[in-house]
Amino acid sequence: MLRIAVLVSGGGSNLQAILDAIDSGKLDSVMVELVISSNREAYALKRAENRGIPTMVIDGRDWPGPRERDGRLLEVLDELNPDLIVLAGYMKILPKSIVGRFPRRIINIHPSLIPKFCGEGFYGMRVHRAVLESGEQVSGATVHYVDEGVDTGEILLQEQVPVLREDTPESLAARVLETEHRILPEVLSKLSREIK
Repeated sequence: MLRIAVLVSGGGSNLQAILDAIDSGKLDSVMVELVISSNREAYALKRAENRGIPTMVIDGRDWPGPRERDGRLLEVLDELNPDLIVLAGYMKILPKSIVGRFPRRIINIHPSLIPKFCGEGFYGMRVHRAVLESGEQVSGATVHYVDEGVDTGEILLQEQVPVLREDTPESLAARVLETEHRILPEVLSKLSREIK
């Protein structure tokens, strides 16, 4: 059984894709043990609570600074010691202390074809606006290991989507998100088989 902790910041649609894949039997060897949010208003928390999955909020309001907040996150992850940490729309960059503690045990889903349109400052709609402004004909999503850089870890899976002439950032984002919902469970399925 692949025991995972899922880190979120927003709506949690990628978390829902994981839960749906568990329900359907596609991820029958995956268990979500904890959902941690950097945002106490994140709807992802409700998705987890509706399933009886423990949740925790570790945001900036409760800690004097990023070092203390990140220290608390490390404590929680150390105590849980999950097989894998999944960044599913987590809008914080993990510090080296956490990345170094869990080498090749943290994955992220990014809404572009890395190495394009990634790194610091490339998140959310910023990615899709940049893709459209560049004139690219394809975009997509990438699941990768997290290392000490930003979006520089080993790529596990990518899938392309076409960029259409009539696309807006919102329409492109919606198509890329559908791809994220497919490939993230696919990677988790592969990793769960490797851990058995």
